[in-house]
Amino acid sequence: MTSYYVLYIFIVMFALSYNEKMGGDSIIKWSIAGLVFIIVIGCRFQVGGDWYNYLNHFRLISYLSVSEVLGRSDPGYYLINWYMQDWGYQIFSVNLICGVIFIVGLIILARQQPYPWLAFIVAIPYLIVVVAMGYTRQAAAIGFVFWGIASLRNSEFKKFLVLVALAATFHKSAVLMIGLGLFLQGKGKAVRFLAVFAIGFGIWSAFLAQYQDQLWKNYVEVKMQSQGAFIRVAMNLFPAVIFLYFRKRWKATYKDYTFWLIIALGSVVSIFVVSFASTAVDRVSLYFTPIQIVVFARLPQLLKGTVPVRTITWLIVLFYLLVLYVWLNYATHARYWVPYNNILFN
Repeated sequence: MTSYYVLYIFIVMFALSYNEKMGGDSIIKWSIAGLVFIIVIGCRFQVGGDWYNYLNHFRLISYLSVSEVLGRSDPGYYLINWYMQDWGYQIFSVNLICGVIFIVGLIILARQQPYPWLAFIVAIPYLIVVVAMGYTRQAAAIGFVFWGIASLRNSEFKKFLVLVALAATFHKSAVLMIGLGLFLQGKGKAVRFLAVFAIGFGIWSAFLAQYQDQLWKNYVEVKMQSQGAFIRVAMNLFPAVIFLYFRKRWKATYKDYTFWLIIALGSVVSIFVVSFASTAVDRVSLYFTPIQIVVFARLPQLLKGTVPVRTITWLIVLFYLLVLYVWLNYATHARYWVPYNNILFN
């Protein structure tokens, strides 16, 4: 358990020493932080609730041909498994690759924010500790989504579509993010609509159509229950409310208002429907978690002149430290993450 707190404090030190006037900090700091977390995620040993499920998938994938691998529901992830198995590597190689995708995407998104280290801090308790160390496929998908969201801010719409398409090859649920690109402000919306429709339909036909009956039955009709889903969805609701409260100032300051408005509204709706299909909403709401990263990393700027930056920073640091403490000590499945083990030290 101590390992998680050490990692958190490690990033907190960077956040507290950050000076907005001096820019986004050196690439050396970000490289060190990124490397540390990639190793922590990729070289973990028997950590995460689905550790043995992923291990079994890795072992069984060697009995399939490349064409059979590409025919599976998440071909991007399984293709990596197939090559790592074929080249004689172990499950850690797959986890490292997925860890790189997740952390690189997170850093790209974080460095766009006025207070980038706050963005990283917000991601640690749930997105890094729980998702990246537990849901390997969806973590890689979210990493691509992070990168895609960052490209939207630079008006790189085609890049966003490509990155989300890649995300969908790791976890089919990521296909839901494609439609959000429509809400990017700017010209050429008709062309973008056609592009989104074509790519979305193509991904659905290739990876999802044959599974739609099973998905509906598992996630809605059976009402699969994800323990703690309400709490995780509520975590998105808090920054969504902050965004909506400051929406006029946000719109005047940033160019990505419409995109985050849709994410905020989706976060609000999720809290009302989570009780009907908790697992489905829980999975989808993972793609709304960037609102936590972006809102809290911009909050000091939104409150500038009213609340000292240092005060806001400490409040965010303490709040997410509390989130980490509560999860590690009281979450039903935390025992699969504690103690933390790493092949480099075990």
